[in-house]
Amino acid sequence: MTLLAPQDFQFLADLLKSRSGFVLGPEKGYLLESRLTPVARRRGLDDLAQLVKLVRQKPDETLLHEISEAMTINESFFFRDNLPFDTLSQHVLPALRIARTNSKRLRIWSAACSTGQEPYSIAMIFDQQRALWADWHIEIIATDLSSQAITKAQAGLYSQFEVQRGLPIKNLMTYFNKVGEQWQIAPSLQSKVKFRTFNLLHPLTSLGTFDVVFCRNVLIYFDAPTKTQVLEAIRRQMPADGNLFLGAAETVLGLTKAFKPMRDVRGLYVPSDGEAALAANG
Repeated sequence: MTLLAPQDFQFLADLLKSRSGFVLGPEKGYLLESRLTPVARRRGLDDLAQLVKLVRQKPDETLLHEISEAMTINESFFFRDNLPFDTLSQHVLPALRIARTNSKRLRIWSAACSTGQEPYSIAMIFDQQRALWADWHIEIIATDLSSQAITKAQAGLYSQFEVQRGLPIKNLMTYFNKVGEQWQIAPSLQSKVKFRTFNLLHPLTSLGTFDVVFCRNVLIYFDAPTKTQVLEAIRRQMPADGNLFLGAAETVLGLTKAFKPMRDVRGLYVPSDGEAALAANG
């Protein structure tokens, strides 16, 4: 239970909603306390009530960014849930390889990529199939709201605990170098991913179009209107045979008609007005 006065809690909740889409209910008061108390202390403040007072009186962008950054969810691990990566490797990519034979170009977006495990997992799949993609132009774009997460992702340096979460030992030996007590992504793999800080609530046009989008385990933190906004924005940046991967607890149903679930493939969604790339391989 948060110690904040209700009006102060609501002020911070509204601030986070407007800046990041993050919906914070009263039951998450503990999360607000644990993540923002260090922010208050770095400013020489005693508690969150004083932090709220400071923001109300002098809402400088640096402080607002620091608050948003502290609340960003950065939970991630390599090949998370496995199924999406198996689907990408075994079904989606073979179908797109046929569909894009003439252009030999693919663009993949890892949205809300956190500290980089997801896009690096995708890069490993392409490297393991490199004979098939040798003369293709493959772009893997990875974005996150948190500049701290992006900095860590670009560095490609992970702890023993982080590389043990979902990463097959063969991949660890192939794609990482031991650096002291940590593991460093091999430069050959690191160069395959382009990272940038980006807010999903902002227009997506600057990112370009994508054949495949991974937007997993982020919509669960948004309210329904924001989910709809993000999903429909993604659709506008995708061709008719594009593919969208969502998290296991996420869906498009009841939110938008821009996408429909791919039959018999959990977590994969395709544009409602176009044939799925997967169907070409079925």
